[in-house]
Amino acid sequence: MAATGLEGRLDAGEVGRGHWRVTLLSGFGWMFDAMDVGLLSFVMVALAREWGLSQGQVGIAISAGLFGMFVGAAASGTLADRYGRRAVLMGTLLLYSVATGLTALAWGYGALLVLRFVTGLGLGGELPVASTLVSEVAPAKHRGRMVVLLESFWAYGWILAALIGFLVIPQYGWRVAFLIGALPALYVLVLRRGLPESPRYLIQKGRHEEARRAAARLGVDPGEPGPDEGAEAAGGGGLKTLWSAGYARRTFMLWVLWFGMVFSYYGIFTWLPQILAGSGRDLATSFGFVLLITLAQVPGYFSAAYLVERWGRKGTLVVYLLGCAVAALFFGLRGLSADASGAELVFWGSLVSFFNLGAWGVVYGYTPELYPTGSRGSGAGWAAGVGRTGGIAGPYLVGVMIGVPGLGAVAVFSMFAAVLVVIAANVWLLGEETRGRPLDEISGKQLVS
Repeated sequence: MAATGLEGRLDAGEVGRGHWRVTLLSGFGWMFDAMDVGLLSFVMVALAREWGLSQGQVGIAISAGLFGMFVGAAASGTLADRYGRRAVLMGTLLLYSVATGLTALAWGYGALLVLRFVTGLGLGGELPVASTLVSEVAPAKHRGRMVVLLESFWAYGWILAALIGFLVIPQYGWRVAFLIGALPALYVLVLRRGLPESPRYLIQKGRHEEARRAAARLGVDPGEPGPDEGAEAAGGGGLKTLWSAGYARRTFMLWVLWFGMVFSYYGIFTWLPQILAGSGRDLATSFGFVLLITLAQVPGYFSAAYLVERWGRKGTLVVYLLGCAVAALFFGLRGLSADASGAELVFWGSLVSFFNLGAWGVVYGYTPELYPTGSRGSGAGWAAGVGRTGGIAGPYLVGVMIGVPGLGAVAVFSMFAAVLVVIAANVWLLGEETRGRPLDEISGKQLVS
């Protein structure tokens, strides 16, 4: 049964200026996160040449950051359920920005690995907390669209990273690129002033007066305390709730989905500049192609934002995953073939980018919807954390496969296509549709086979 009182008004309202403020403020933090992740893929091309790194060492350097993201995501969700979404969001952004700036001073390969791990703690921690916050403040009928639009800021961050890679790294070097990546630390001052806490979190903690003030900042009528405020339909936080009878199927589906998504995304996009640069093209040309491919992320997000409230979460996600699988297969077969033109390479690469990032928008919107407020941060954080293990494996495996004679781009991208088909089937068979339903109704419903 849907909540009444303040939670009911949060679900039933329309999108106002306060909702957009939370989405934009969280979105810029998301953009800086993406810029930092993207910078590494461009930096490693220059760094590998300067330090004489092998393909395996490049893969380990990428995976070091992703291992940090695994730890950060799992920890930040639990911390956000305990201390609040706002505080953890600001803390993780500050951590990864400062660590990125320090990476500009890296004096050797070992120092690089340590600093990228610390950076990953903040990078991995921010994303599930931001999506949880936006999901909790958005009205039910607009929730999916707003979280997909939040995720679209990832594209802008990668575009910034590609521009830095294209304009800065060839001329000024990789250390300057990392120094630029430290600038988002200043954005914490903006968040501290403008970002409200989630009213649902405050209600769940029994802080009713603060919840009403936070709702008023969103433009939602705070009203008077209702009898349901502070009560949850199901569960507290932590793994025990995530694997309880009512949520185990959802948790299994999400962990498989996240593993496959992160495996394919980081395996493809963190290696793309390196693969293109290793195909005989100069650095500027390779980075220019990556920039064009990255631009296709933007329409991918916006099309998914349009469809997610029409086709629903499951239908949109499955279509985009299968579209990405087909595009990945042809990117390996045709786009990266020796006789492929630049236009053909960009075409198939852009389709991979379009479908993969459109699917990501749905994943980030879908995940926090499936858990109650007391476990929502933990649920999103653990799903993201488990997904990061795929991010550790994907880039490393690509590095190994590229180094094996006879296993070229076709084998690599065929593997990614197969993984995408598997996770599409996982969503179709085990996923539950949540479009337009109040969060309280979704999280309180016990699943049946």
